[in-house]
Amino acid sequence: MRIAIDHRLTLIPPPGTGMLVLQVLLTPRSGPGQTINNWMVEMVGMDNAARFTDAFANDMLLVNIPKPEGEIALHVTGLVETKDLSGVLGRVPGEPVPALYKRQTEKAKAPEGIAERFEGSADSRLSILHGLMGAIGEHFGVTVETPEQSQMLADGSSAQSQGGARADVDAAGLAHGFVGACRALDIPARVVTGYLLDAPEGVSPFHVWAEAYDEGLGWIGFDPSIQLCPTDRHLRLAAGLDLGDAQPLKMVPVAEVRHDQIGVTAG
Repeated sequence: MRIAIDHRLTLIPPPGTGMLVLQVLLTPRSGPGQTINNWMVEMVGMDNAARFTDAFANDMLLVNIPKPEGEIALHVTGLVETKDLSGVLGRVPGEPVPALYKRQTEKAKAPEGIAERFEGSADSRLSILHGLMGAIGEHFGVTVETPEQSQMLADGSSAQSQGGARADVDAAGLAHGFVGACRALDIPARVVTGYLLDAPEGVSPFHVWAEAYDEGLGWIGFDPSIQLCPTDRHLRLAAGLDLGDAQPLKMVPVAEVRHDQIGVTAG
């Protein structure tokens, strides 16, 4: 599938800011399931931005804006080819060792009692991960309606059919809960940011989901907010221990961010 992105943001620095420093994680990489055809991040100061790979193998831009005056416009556009891999990314070259993602963080915590349901389970890790996704959805009140989409489990053993979420969904909270539950079971897991095509009602097209590690299959995506493994509707931007590592913008001093337009369309 071809996904076109047209994302417009406005940054509002505090009055009297002498220098605004931004870390920008709005540049996706080609990899399993997606190929970047073209991509552009436009903003004042971008011509002199430093470009590097962060500790989590994300492409990061470092931008300095001296004496910003008033609002700053940031515009992201791109065209990406995606492919449905039933969520399976596998082992991606150049990434940190999976054990890094066992590290507990304050943001990524399991809701009480969920991980305990799966302790000592004789089920496969894949089955446990699907069970965790369902348990997290149930805990947060995510419901699914008439099946709209079918997926094979990553090992091809059986199918799941789920509908879209129909609630005001805290996708970041769901992803953090899933990741925390995985780590409580000693399973490496991470939070992912990106875009979601045809986001169901109550779910933002600028999206947050999770990935967990299976020794046989490698990294597998799980989207508790819509109760599916990521498909070709998902465009992956960045990943980290929690949203603090993968959020699209970090700024010193902290500035207000307004998402004026998030256009995610089939290109």
